[in-house]
Amino acid sequence: MTDTILSALEKYIATQILKQPNRRITAEEPLISSGLIDSFSLMDLALFVEDTFGVRIEDTELNANTFDNLTQLAGLITARK
Repeated sequence: MTDTILSALEKYIATQILKQPNRRITAEEPLISSGLIDSFSLMDLALFVEDTFGVRIEDTELNANTFDNLTQLAGLITARK
């Protein structure tokens, strides 16, 4: 299940946010703290997570403590399912 979530997140970020479909994003690669994703992209990612996985993301969770890498995000999704 987690591999499926990680794959979906990686594909969405690479194709829709970064516009680099061949870009590989590792599970531990920093997204926010490295500047790979900005605040606008973070909102898009949160909406994708809510729509795709049927989980609710609180506004207070839109930060580097929750969204800084794919592993953290997949853990949040799994915990909410």
